[in-house]
Amino acid sequence: MINLLSNLKISVPDKIYIKDPETSNLGKRIIEHSILLIDEIGFDCFTFKKLGAKIGSNESSIYRYFESKHKLLLYLSSWYWAWIEYQMVFATFNLPNPKEKLIKAIEIITMNIEEDQNFSHINEVVLNRIIINENSKSYLTKKVDSENKDGYFVVYKRMIQRLRDMIIAINPDYKYSSSLASTIVEGALHQHFLKEHFISITDCNNHVTPTTFFKELTLNTISK
Repeated sequence: MINLLSNLKISVPDKIYIKDPETSNLGKRIIEHSILLIDEIGFDCFTFKKLGAKIGSNESSIYRYFESKHKLLLYLSSWYWAWIEYQMVFATFNLPNPKEKLIKAIEIITMNIEEDQNFSHINEVVLNRIIINENSKSYLTKKVDSENKDGYFVVYKRMIQRLRDMIIAINPDYKYSSSLASTIVEGALHQHFLKEHFISITDCNNHVTPTTFFKELTLNTISK
């Protein structure tokens, strides 16, 4: 099993990138240091020129992998959700009880992230902060419909659909399973953000986690 996980490759839709960054040392350094730099200065201030200076490479070399910083953010977002999805599938595969399976999935989606040693060039803890702060910028754009049509968000949607199916397995008569699933995913990011920046408008804190909130909310909502 350890060998299986060490050979795991997180798949990102290939239309997002020009050249797969996982295929070269430079590509992996672009991903590694883009995460660190976006976390440091924010996505709005992030540029390929600044990234090039960080990794000691020409700005033009980064454009061989991504045509824009927006595409790079899409890559990071897709990678993150694919990583969450693989953890969710792995952790729930052998759980026969639908309620236990849903609870475990919510725990994974809403948890405080720990670094995964299977991917040495990606700091998942830092990437999680980027997703909390910047994820909406990957789809709140004028091109969202065309990018959606081209499959840029397929991983994100597939992960939510897996969660939806777990909700349906418990209560097939519940009419809003897709809305609830997407609310859990996006709401978890929002509650983590509020916990760090607007504590007066959330009940989540060092003692009450977003996981606790969304497990109770979901189970009470879909209970027959």
